[in-house]
Amino acid sequence: MMLDPDAILAIPLWINGHAYLTMAPAFFDVRDPRDGQVKRRTPMCGAAEARTAVDAAQAALAGWAARTVAGRALLLAALGDALAAYEAHFAGLIAEETGKDAALAAAEVDAARRLLHAAGADSQQQQTNGGAAVVAIVSDDRAPLLGVVRHAVPALLAGATVVVKPSPKAPSATFALAELTARGDFPGGVFNVLHGDIAAIEGLCATDQLSLLLFAGDPALGARVAAIATRHGKPFVD
Repeated sequence: MMLDPDAILAIPLWINGHAYLTMAPAFFDVRDPRDGQVKRRTPMCGAAEARTAVDAAQAALAGWAARTVAGRALLLAALGDALAAYEAHFAGLIAEETGKDAALAAAEVDAARRLLHAAGADSQQQQTNGGAAVVAIVSDDRAPLLGVVRHAVPALLAGATVVVKPSPKAPSATFALAELTARGDFPGGVFNVLHGDIAAIEGLCATDQLSLLLFAGDPALGARVAAIATRHGKPFVD
C-alpha cells in the first residue's frame, strides 16, 4: 500500500517506554498559530487509553520508588543534558504550536532544562506531590514543556510515576521529552503521555490507581479540571 507523503500524521501516545498508536474516535488539528497551517493531528483519547497509561505507570511504580532519591535525581539531570542537546528542536516545536517567538520558546526550553538539572538540589522536593504514587499531569498550551516539567520533576524525584496529558493544541514537546526518557535509563512506564481533552481527564480520574491530579496552565481551565477530579474523589493541585 502506498502512503500519501503529504498526509498529516497523528502524534502517538507514549506508554510503557514506547510510542503507542491507537484508533481514536476523533483527532484535533494542530495548527501553527502564525500561519494557520496544520502540522500534525492529536488523537482525542478516552477511558480505554487512560486505563492503559495508568496501568503502565502502576506497573512501573514499585521499581521506580525503590531507587534512591539520588539515583532518580541523576536520571533527571541526565534528561536535562539530553534536552540541552536538542534545545533548538524543542524550541521550534513550541514556537510552531503556540506561536511564541523564537526567544520566548528558547527561554522556556532553557527553564525546563534548569529544573531538570536542579532536581536534587532542593531536599524539600523529596516530599512534594505525594511520594510513591501514580500521578497525572494536565497541561494547557501556555507553557507546553515548562508546565509539564515543573510538576513532573518533583513528582518523579519523590518516587511517583506520571501520566502527562498535554494540550491537544501543543502536544509535541511533551512527546519529544518522553522520547528522550527512553534514550536514557528511565524504565518503561515511569513517564507516559496520554492525548485528548476532557474525556481523557475523566478517564484518568476514573481509575482506582491514580492518586493525584496536577494542573499547569490557565486558571479557568484549571477550575474545570479540578471539578472533574473532585467528582471522582481525586486530590487536585495547580
